[in-house]
Amino acid sequence: MDVMSTGVIAYYVLIASRNGLFTPIISNVKNIRYADPVPQAVILTAIVIGFSIQALMLVGVMKLARDNPTLESNEIEKNNTP
Repeated sequence: MDVMSTGVIAYYVLIASRNGLFTPIISNVKNIRYADPVPQAVILTAIVIGFSIQALMLVGVMKLARDNPTLESNEIEKNNTP
């Protein structure tokens, strides 16, 4: 999940990086092209969501490791089957 998320974010950053676009900050300069801030906000949100998913998966792995001190999937399935 993390590799896919990082790949998508890197792809959007690559697409969004164009020459001649400026940061949309209020200034006295007129007639310049500004970069669209909406994709930047979406990517920032995707980074935060990706971090929270990683933290949630880490908690799941820690709980699984505490309850089943083995790497054998057959043993883990046998311990968690009702």
